Amino acid sequence: MEIFSNLPLMIALFAIVFAQFVKIPIQYAVTRELDWKLFSSTGGMPSSHSAAVTSLTTAVAFEHGVSSTIFAVSTMFAVITMYDATGVRFQAGQQALTINKMRQDIYLFMDETRKWPQKKEEEKIQELKTLLGHKPSEVFMGALTGIAISFIFYGMLR
Repeated sequence: MEIFSNLPLMIALFAIVFAQFVKIPIQYAVTRELDWKLFSSTGGMPSSHSAAVTSLTTAVAFEHGVSSTIFAVSTMFAVITMYDATGVRFQAGQQALTINKMRQDIYLFMDETRKWPQKKEEEKIQELKTLLGHKPSEVFMGALTGIAISFIFYGMLR
């Protein structure tokens, strides 16, 4: 299939998988807890979104040059993606933290005042996802990861 010969696409997909996987040992080094769910979650260090868009943009630069229109499009796509990861999505995660805390407080209050019967964990309402966006350092490290991956691939192939 021709799509598999599209090196910029393959590098970007690899960058996503690599960045998602590397979150697991990084988190383990910090917390000493092995959490395989990080592989399929959003947020965390490094940003796989940033790794993907910067590896794609770097690969486009290698393929078409920095003066090409496609490089300009890819660069703007990368900037917008990384801005969104640190802005809107990060703030949504912060709001989810606050809402989850409010929910916990309400549950505690209701439990104390009404003596709710004990429920199993899976019967409780799921919390909102708080790890939606990225801190600027996570986006920066994701961007460096993506750029490095493209340089490594193009260095090996050329």
